[in-house]
Parts: sequence; structure tokens; C-alpha cells
Amino acid sequence: MAPLPPTAPKTIADYFIRPSKRLRPSAPALAPASASLSSGSSLSPEQRRRADTNLALARARRNLRLAESKASGGAGKLEELLVEETWLEALSGELCKPYALELCRFVAHERLHSPVPVYPPPHLVFHALHTTPFNRVKAVIIGQDPYHGPGQAMGLSFSVPEGIKIPSSLVNIFKELQKDLGCTVPSHGNLERWAVQGVLMLNTVLTGMAIVPIYIENYFFMVASLGLRLFIILIKL
Repeated sequence: MAPLPPTAPKTIADYFIRPSKRLRPSAPALAPASASLSSGSSLSPEQRRRADTNLALARARRNLRLAESKASGGAGKLEELLVEETWLEALSGELCKPYALELCRFVAHERLHSPVPVYPPPHLVFHALHTTPFNRVKAVIIGQDPYHGPGQAMGLSFSVPEGIKIPSSLVNIFKELQKDLGCTVPSHGNLERWAVQGVLMLNTVLTGMAIVPIYIENYFFMVASLGLRLFIILIKL
């Protein structure tokens, strides 16, 4: 990971993720942030904030690796693709309900037989939950459905990977931040660093095809999409 500046970040770009080395597969399980930082009582508040963010980034990358491994191994069930422990506990049993199982079968069928791609790829379907653990949620940004262009969708509402043109919807968000807070408009649209600091960036529709989202209007259980159901569950909890 590129070194962070010595002073507090002054632009919104400072909150964005930077490319970093992946943890080795043999790396031990990550300890809770509070446990890891308790020994560093001499750290300044800014140093503690940075250390906490770095630990959250490492946890998110671990979750991404686990999801990639499960997806490449043929995992197709929703509960197999969700690996973040706090969300597995919070959503215990939800992903095994009939509506979720039927939705899983439908999306798997579309990935195999649709003439157009389904976005995002399987390991990124729950990326919002993998980057923002349940016990770290401080705010929620709700989007509609995944971006439909090649390489755009990454499982976080409004966010796109670095190197992908910033969509107009995200440009408008940056403009408002610049207008209200004086933030500098960044050169990319990767919002993962927002996510690891507690901003749950959830789409109401978690998967979509190129050009159109998968609404599955003929399925009675899709009165609300899975993403919206997750949000409703979050409110109730």
C-alpha cells in the first residue's frame, strides 16, 4: 500500500483505496480493530484512525480473496459467496429462504445462458458487505442497480474501479462535495476507502445484465430485490 500522508487527508481522494500487496494465503486471521489498537495507547488520534483504516482494508482484501476462491471453485449459492462473518451472523438463515434460493438459481442460469454478460462477477455480488462489516456501518448510500458497462460494476453503489471512466452519477456526487465542502474532485471513482470506514454502499438490485438490470418481474418473491431486503433487515436489526 502506498504510504499515507503524514497529515490528515484534505481531499476526498485521500479516502480512496490505493493498490496494495495482497496478504499471503498463510497470513493469520485478522484480529478485531479494537484489540489490535489497544496496545498502541501512545498513538495519536490520527495515527489510530489510519491504523484502523489499514486494518479494515486488509480485512476487506481477505474477504475478496475468499470470495474469489469460492467463486472459482464453483460456488453458486448465495450463502457460499458471502464470507464476512458479521453479516453471516446478522443474516443467519436469510440466504437459505426459498426466495433467495430461487433467485440464486435464476441468476446462475442467466450467467450460463444469457447472450449478454451479468454484472458484477460472482465474487463481487456481496462486495458491499465484504468491505463494510455489519458492526462498522455508520451510514448507508443506496443506489439502484449495478452499472451495465464492461468493467464498471464492482459491487458498491456508485463506485467503479480505478482506470474506468467516472460515471455521470458519481461525477454529480463529487461536484456536490466540492460545492458544499470544498473537496477536490478525484481522478478516479473507486469508493472502497469510504466503504471500509463505515459507509455501506448498497444497490437495491445486486446483479444486472449489460443494458438492463435483472428485475425478474415474473417472480413473486422479487417484490423487493435482495439488496433492498438486506437494507430492510439492517434497519430492523
